[in-house]
Order: sequence, then structure tokens, then C-alpha cells
Amino acid sequence: MSDGTDDPGDAADDSGDATGGDGDATGDPDTPDGGDDAAGLTYAEAGVDIAGQEAATAALVGAAGEFEGDYAGLLDIGDRYLALAADGVGTKLLVAEAVDDYSTVGIDCVAMNANDLVAAGVEPVAFVDYLAVERPDDETAAEIGKGLREGARRAGVALVGGETAVMPDVIRGLDIAGTCAGLAPKDAVFPGAAEPGDAIVGWPSSGIHSNGLTLAREAVTREHEYTDPFPPDTDRTIAEELLEPTRIYADLLAPLREHGARAAAHVTGGGWTNLTRMGPHRYEVTDPFDARPVFAFVQREGAVADEEMHRTFNMGTGFVAAVPESDADAVVEATDDGRVIGEVVDGGGDDGTVSVRGLEVRG
Repeated sequence: MSDGTDDPGDAADDSGDATGGDGDATGDPDTPDGGDDAAGLTYAEAGVDIAGQEAATAALVGAAGEFEGDYAGLLDIGDRYLALAADGVGTKLLVAEAVDDYSTVGIDCVAMNANDLVAAGVEPVAFVDYLAVERPDDETAAEIGKGLREGARRAGVALVGGETAVMPDVIRGLDIAGTCAGLAPKDAVFPGAAEPGDAIVGWPSSGIHSNGLTLAREAVTREHEYTDPFPPDTDRTIAEELLEPTRIYADLLAPLREHGARAAAHVTGGGWTNLTRMGPHRYEVTDPFDARPVFAFVQREGAVADEEMHRTFNMGTGFVAAVPESDADAVVEATDDGRVIGEVVDGGGDDGTVSVRGLEVRG
């Protein structure tokens, strides 16, 4: 957990919202079709240009040089790999700031990192945070710390320290990011490449998770305040729905390893295009999980097109894996709420294609 030192270091990365994330509002038959509405909001218009972000990331990687791993960097330490993942919470923090409730963002910070390790076939073991603030606030720091502790409990990792930097000339409000370390025997990491004929097994998301909040915030605040009742469930506020913490999928690692998962994807930035990180195939998703009501609400309030929703949000499915068809039922039976949602087939073009809910979402 953060240690309270005053360090003029760099501001934490906001990659948790840089490329979008979960969701698909069309999974709910009551969801309006954002469709052809010319006034429909897009992620780029809300302030996040996915193509531009990808180009910047490519430039950074090109300058830094090649590295091992996709979701996590892998370091050969003899008989095992040491893996590292770094991420933040993104503009979900602005919702927390608006209602002065930071109790769940620590869970999100751990989740965004631990889930990336799981997608690589690596067991998360330790987490370190970086909290950058405009000015120190004990109550806010304590709330964030409680969330980090709860996230660590859910992920099964140790909190092993951290850093707090007070930087009034750099930070407005605060930013929270972290790094998660993991270990894996060399024969336990996922190969990382799906094969035609594989089954796609999926697990539901807990909500909007920690991606696409720039678009979601712009959409829902057109006509509402964060403190307004959430229309599908008036016992909750809009802020509470948006702040629902990201699900942690660490419990999936053992059954996925046991039953020969070839590749996995944490559905975060880029929404359903994340499936193409398992290889440039065609992913026929025939039975996705229903999107939670928050996605229909965002789509309706922003008149967001269906494809834009699927390229930005998880739309109800937070984690997927490609497994041999013969092992699919065993994987499903070994987990609480997984199911086969589709299959990998030939085709998809150079970058891969996802077919879901009548849409063609390209990588």
C-alpha cells in the first residue's frame, strides 16, 4: 500500500481508460439500438481516440524495443517466468471524485493488473501501488487502501508496498495505478494462440469494469447527475452503478491450465476486439452473456451505435478463453458461471474478426 512519501515522480498512467473496455447493450432485448443515429456519441468524440492511442503505444514499444509477453511482460528466471503487469483505473476516478466515494477503486486497480496476468496463464502473487495526489488527504487515502486490501484478497496476492507522490504542479485530484507480479512454470503459461475448431468459453463481467468511462460519463451526464437514481434500479444511484468494481478472474487460472487452454483474453480496452489478441482468426460468438442494464442505459443516453458499444465495452462478458473443443465442457464444469459462448473458425483477415450479435467487430 502507498507509503506517504513525497516523491516528485511521474504521474501514473491512465491506461485503464485509454482504449475502452466492457459491454454490449444489444444483449438485452429491451436495449434501444444506437444504430444509425447520426447524433450518436462515439468514444473519440468523448475524448479518447482508440486509433491514436494504439499508434502512440506502437511508437512507445518501437522506441523501447521488443519484449516478451502480451498481457504481461515475461522474464525468464530459470525454471519459471516472472511476469509483470502495470495498469490504472482511468477516468473511473472522476466518477469517484464527483461523489467523494473512493471505496472501490482500489479493487479496480488490483483487478486490471491481476486479470492481465491470468490472461497470460500466470498466477498473480504480489501487488504494489502508486498513488499520485494534488494534495494529501488521509480519509481518501484510507478508502483507497481498504479497496486495495479487498482487491488483493480477491486476487490472492500480497500487498508489498507502494508509493505516494504529492505533485500539485502535475496532478489535479489524484491518480492511482499499480504493478502486479506473477510467477508461472514455463510449461504452464498459455501458448497464446487459438486454433480453428477451439471452443470459446466465457465468463460474465460484474458491470462496466474500468474501461470506457470517458464515453460512459459523457453519455450519462447529458441529462442526469451521478447522484440521480439509476433508472433500471432506483435503489442504486448512477454513480454506484458506474463504480461497481471490476471482477477478478484469478480463480479461473487452475481449471484453464488443467484443461489445456490455448489462449485467454481479458475484455478491457477495445471491447470485443480483445478476442483477436488470441490470434487473427474469426471468432463466432453465438451465446454471449446478457449485458447488464448499465450498458443499455449508456447506449440510450448517448445514442451510441451498437458497434461502438462493442468496440468500447465488455457488454456483459469480462473474460474468455480458447480451449480445445473436447475440453470445453470440463472447463465449464470446473468454474461457477462459465459457459461455451462460441467457436474459433478459419478466416478473419489479417487482424482477426469477432462476429457477435449480428455485428462484425474487427481487430
